[in-house]
Parts: sequence; C-alpha cells; structure tokens
Amino acid sequence: MSVQVERLEKNMAKLTIEVSAEELEKAIQAAYMKEKGKISLPGFRKGKVPRAMIEKMYGVEIFFEDAANELIMQEYPKAVEESGLDVVSRPTVDITQIKKGEPFIFTAEVAVKPEVTLGKYMGVQVTKIDTTVTEEEVDAEINKERENNARTITVEDRPVADGDTAVIDYEGFVDDKAFEGGKGENHSLVIGSHSFIDTFEEQLIGKNAGDDVEVHVTFPEEYHAAELAGKPAVFKVKINEIKTKELPELDDDFAQDVSEFDTLAEYRESVSAKLKEQKETAAKRDKEEEAITKIVEKSSMEIPDAMIDSQVETMINDFANRLSQQGLSMDQYMQFSGQTSEQLQEQMKPEALKRIQTSLVLEQIAKEENIEVSDEEVDAEIVKMAEMYGMEADKLKEYMGDSEKNSMKKDLAVQKAVDLVMENIKERAKPKSKKEKDGAAEDAE
Repeated sequence: MSVQVERLEKNMAKLTIEVSAEELEKAIQAAYMKEKGKISLPGFRKGKVPRAMIEKMYGVEIFFEDAANELIMQEYPKAVEESGLDVVSRPTVDITQIKKGEPFIFTAEVAVKPEVTLGKYMGVQVTKIDTTVTEEEVDAEINKERENNARTITVEDRPVADGDTAVIDYEGFVDDKAFEGGKGENHSLVIGSHSFIDTFEEQLIGKNAGDDVEVHVTFPEEYHAAELAGKPAVFKVKINEIKTKELPELDDDFAQDVSEFDTLAEYRESVSAKLKEQKETAAKRDKEEEAITKIVEKSSMEIPDAMIDSQVETMINDFANRLSQQGLSMDQYMQFSGQTSEQLQEQMKPEALKRIQTSLVLEQIAKEENIEVSDEEVDAEIVKMAEMYGMEADKLKEYMGDSEKNSMKKDLAVQKAVDLVMENIKERAKPKSKKEKDGAAEDAE
C-alpha cells in the first residue's frame, strides 16, 4: 500500500491510497468464497460454481463492490496512520480505479485537526457572582417541602379561591353548538394554573360546590384548532367539589418528618447550606463558561465543515440514545416536533461549533503549558468510574484498550487546563453604569 497526501483548503486533506493488484485479487477471491454458496447455475450444484464461470455469466465486476469495501475498511486506517494526519471527521471515499490485474486506487477526503493560535488565557476577567443565601430563599425552599407534604382536603364552608382545585363537569359551545373535545367530567382544575384558556379559571372564583356556572371565554387567534381560533365560547360548568391543600405546621415535628434533624432551626441551617452549595456549584460553572468563551473569542482557528458535521452526528446519536431511554424513537420525536432531520442538524450546528472550539482551545492550553497526566492519575480515575458502575477497578481496566486510556488522559489534561485558567481568573462585579462597562471592556483586552 502507498499513500499520497494532498493538503486542501480549510484544514481538509485528500489521501490517495493505492493497494497492489495482488491484494485486490485476494479481496476478490475472498468475496467469491463468501458469496459462492448463494449462487447456482444450470449444470452445477449450489456453491460449486467456479468463479470464472460466474464472472463470465455476470461480468468480472460482480465481486468488485464487496472486495472494494473490504479493502477500504482494511487499508484506510493504515493509510491515516502512515500519513501522520490528525483526522477529525469521517472520510468521504471515492474509488478511482478498480480493474483486475491492476492496483486498486481510492481517495479519502478528511478534515484535519486545526491549528489554534491562543489569545489571552491567563488572568481572564469574569463576572463576580454573589452566592449569598437569603432568608427568603430558605423560606421558599422549605415551603416547597411543605407543599410536597401537604394533605388534600375537601372544602365545604367557603367558595372557590385562587389556588384551590375545583372538580368540575364542563361542556363548551360555540354559536350554541357543542364542539369536539370541549367536554369533560370530574376534571380536577387547579385555579390559577392557567391550564384552561382565557379567564376560565378566574370566573369560578367565588362560586360554591354544587353551583352551575356559565363561563364566557374567547379562544386565542393562534389556537391549534383552526375552527375555534379567535371565536367566543360558552362553557356550562358544574362545580362538583372544592379541594385545597393543608400545609403541615412549620415546627420541630415537621423538621423530623422531612429530614434527619430534630429541630426546625437545624433543618433551616441544613437547607441554607444546601442552597449555598448549589449556588457555588452554579457560579463555578458559569464563571468557567464565561472564561472559556472569552478565550475562544480571542483565539483563532479555522474549523472545517466536515469536523462540525461529525460533531453534529455525535450529538444527534447521543440525543437519540436519551430519547430511547424515555421510550421514544427519533422518528416519533420528528413527528411530535414537526422538524426534519436536516432542520435538527442545522439547529445543532452552533452548539457543535462551540464544543469543538472549546475542546481545541483547552487542548492547546494543555499543550503550551506542558500539562501531563500520569498513569497513576488515570488509574485513580478508573477507580472512580468503577465505583460509579459498581465494578471492580481491575475488571474495568481490563475492558479498556489503549485508545480509551489515551482518551481519558486527554480529558484529564483538558480538565487540568480548565483548573489552571480558573486559578488565574480576575473577578469583577457586574458593571452597573456605561462608564463601568467601558472600563470592564478595556480590562478584558
């Protein structure tokens, strides 16, 4: 096998790969041996037809496709290794010559990993984020827990109020005619949820259980049922029952029921600490994103379209896997969303580009800072992964090949690059005035 490399524009390259006539003949013979059991001709038992007879009857090209596919799969990875290129996309393959007795020649057009010229990456300025937890936030979190532990009780001594659940029968009419889908019985409607159109829910407030109510509404102009869009309607409603939530008392007993703490004061303290941790985690993530975005903006690289397409393909495959875990197929998602696969691909391209740029920049920082990852660090990461999967670390290590370990090393080096950037950031409070904004912009240069 021989390989010629032609550099193309925008970090693309074309490999011209030539495989000897002898290797082509072996591949054709292998294709014949694989297929001969399926071929029969008059005068021959099935599977016993000589290759020469088959080629005479159907043409010498009959086994070319299988032979070519086999050779491409076999020789392309060798060609990439021999070329020394850092290929970052699937190849676009074109067969330029396939003839008996002559070399097999094909080309593979690929995207090559772009070179990155880094901008400023040490001392990047990011917005300071306040992670203070207020008493109001603690109250709101505790009230969520009270809501989760509330009892539903039937109300008999007052009319419907905002926040109640009204159990209703209803039927809708447009121009005095009942319309399809406008009828329901014993429907539990939360007042204030705005799950029914227009002012439907508000018109039930102040009414009592057992009341018959006429509710007047107007369907939105953009309503999904065209025959109802923009039209006034009357709903005849019967209020069967009124229900409300009864929240538990905010005391030590409540704290003991919902946590491992004995007193409400201890519980409040734990909620505050949890919210503080959440805020700090979110702040760390936001500051990392801001810092890396600024580094990417100040760096230069030329991303080949084929590299973006490969990243989009990976993202779509990941998305399809997540859908399948929810019991949905991509076809079903397309039907529900009204999107085509082409539209989904276009929608994902900006995020794909951002991921590629981020990865390239961080890899370049790791390279320029001579960041290395030891085998011991890889082993420690494998131990963490094994704990997550409930496996023995040695077993997991056995399953991992060199490519997986090298990928893990690369990921750890990238994380070290992130840590280095974040150790050297400069935090600045969010500017309030134009003068402060202009000063922040100058500092960022």
